[in-house]
Amino acid sequence: MKNKLIMFWAIVLIVIVSVVVIATKPTKLGLDLVGGSRLVLEAQTTETISTITPDMMSSLQFAIENRVNKLGVSETVVQRAGDKRLVVEIPDVSDLNQAKAYLGETAELDFRKPVMKNGVEEWVATGLTGKDLTRAAVSTNSQNGQWVVDLEFNGAGTKKFADLTRSMVGQQMAIFFNGELQSAPVIREPITGGRAQISGGDSGFAYDEAKKMVDLLNAGALPVPAKIIEENTVGPTLGADSIAKSKIAGAIGLGFVMLFMIAYYRAPGIIADIALCIYGIILFALFKAIPVTLTLAGIAGFILSIGMAVDANILIFERTKEELKAGRTLFTAINSGFDRAFTSIFDSNMTTIITCAILYCLGTSIVKGFALTLAIGVMVSMFSAITITKNFMHLAFGTGNLKNPAMFGLKPEEIGEGFQAVETKREKAKFGILD
Repeated sequence: MKNKLIMFWAIVLIVIVSVVVIATKPTKLGLDLVGGSRLVLEAQTTETISTITPDMMSSLQFAIENRVNKLGVSETVVQRAGDKRLVVEIPDVSDLNQAKAYLGETAELDFRKPVMKNGVEEWVATGLTGKDLTRAAVSTNSQNGQWVVDLEFNGAGTKKFADLTRSMVGQQMAIFFNGELQSAPVIREPITGGRAQISGGDSGFAYDEAKKMVDLLNAGALPVPAKIIEENTVGPTLGADSIAKSKIAGAIGLGFVMLFMIAYYRAPGIIADIALCIYGIILFALFKAIPVTLTLAGIAGFILSIGMAVDANILIFERTKEELKAGRTLFTAINSGFDRAFTSIFDSNMTTIITCAILYCLGTSIVKGFALTLAIGVMVSMFSAITITKNFMHLAFGTGNLKNPAMFGLKPEEIGEGFQAVETKREKAKFGILD
């Protein structure tokens, strides 16, 4: 009993933490619920790119995802649409001018060295470009306080930069960004640490210029040119209406399920309903903590997982009733009911989780949302059915015998001989009759 009480208070603590998370963390909603914007990009052919291949589109999709994520636009969906198009969905963003600019702009950084030709100094490429960068960041020059851009090279870039600066001591190295000269510092000594700095010349950078350059460098260059060919806006009214209807449908469905559990299973049904409410609180807190972006499809997965949680309780209670009918004591019947039902619950839930994993890996963004919420819900439902319901059943009914079969929706004559023998022995002991 002591262990049961410890588990009970652990469940109470989990519920308290879940309520705090729900109250303090915002709910991330998808485009169909909160509104936002939808852009369609089309890959463009050039003189050097005559055909758009699937590999190019995969690279373009990856680059666009990186760009949007670097901009801090959370929960954006980028997915393929046909052979040459990408659909970009950005929730909760009304002004897309800046985002569109970033999506369309390139970020070509290259380092050049001076070469004399016909008495004229020309800048030629060194092979060191923005592809050799690990990251870029905005900082200030310690000497004059101007905004600068710090660059950090990857392994290959560090070696290239070290070799270049070693061979160019006393010469200028020019840094070009999108074809424009940014600065041309004189190399005083070899630089082997894999770091460089763009100062912006004598006048320096304004902060916005430096920040924009950093964002574009971190996002990377697009592998093929892309043009925005379509732009749509989804109003929040549709999302609010969908949320309201989902709440009503969920409340009605959940209410009928809880009434059925009480009507058919009586006292265990009440316990199952309490466990179901706790399950919903824990699951919603997880959605907020991870965080999971909720769409209409995601809400459908959430509701379906509730049904599976109820199904697990039904399996357990039916097994428990079978044990009671076989004459088991109440404590033994509860334990046996959970043990016998566990295999069925585990197998059905594991097949669902495997299916969710396949859908998440191969499906579109909408399908992924459904698969993710359903998978998380199924895993939490196992904890709810096996741990919460079982613990509450033992605390509610103790370790004694079933005195009132109606509490389990059973009739006295349905209880097996084992129960009848126990009751007969108890009656005999009351009157001092010994077998």
